[in-house]
Amino acid sequence: MRIENTAAIVTGGASGLGAATSQALAKRGAKVFAFDLPASIEGAQSGDGIEYVAVDVTDPEQVRSAVSQAAGSGLPLRTVVNCAGIGPSMRILGKKGVHDLALYAKVVQVNLVGSFNVLALASERIAETEADEYGQRGVIINTASVAAYEGQVGQAAYSSSKGGILGLTLPAARDLAQYGIRVCTIAPGIVDTPMLATVSEEFRAGLAAGVPFPKRLARPDEYAQLALAIIEHDYLNGETIRMDGALRMAPR
Repeated sequence: MRIENTAAIVTGGASGLGAATSQALAKRGAKVFAFDLPASIEGAQSGDGIEYVAVDVTDPEQVRSAVSQAAGSGLPLRTVVNCAGIGPSMRILGKKGVHDLALYAKVVQVNLVGSFNVLALASERIAETEADEYGQRGVIINTASVAAYEGQVGQAAYSSSKGGILGLTLPAARDLAQYGIRVCTIAPGIVDTPMLATVSEEFRAGLAAGVPFPKRLARPDEYAQLALAIIEHDYLNGETIRMDGALRMAPR
């Protein structure tokens, strides 16, 4: 599917994986609508093909309004990349007691329900566009994690939410096939994002040492590179692709 002269939505678009993907799409000629929370886009200047839009992905009305903005840009809305997510950790039973239910629900609400909310409301508008010569109207890429497969100690909520993304991939692809919309998922390993900016170099080196090859942390631009490859590879559909350097997470 062509990227140039189309509109794209990237959630979590102000930092990390979302920022790298927004920039990569814009460089390829897409008009990118980068959805993120107001605090995250504060001070961000729209331009160079990227327009920042304040959106809480768990709020249906905010998402509907922001999707309408993207769909009304004058370019066909073809691409959605869901990168918005949170990753707090807590043991099911720990020194402070039982896992906080509100925290568990919040992680699932943002990571899984938020992704589904954007997927569903954006697919409605993508389905209204004129198909290209191959019958395609768009592609939606969700973000899971290797934690969906090998969740570590303290990752019950995060792994649950990302496992839900895995389970969503194939039925979503089947549901949307009649509209010419593909759905795929990327499951990254350990990526050097702002989430890791606060940890020591020694800790980062330890994380990198656990990756079989390349023995380093992944870069956000590598996620973006894979997202672009999925968009342009018309036969990739209903699939989850691990991007992890052959990493298999240990219990802790």
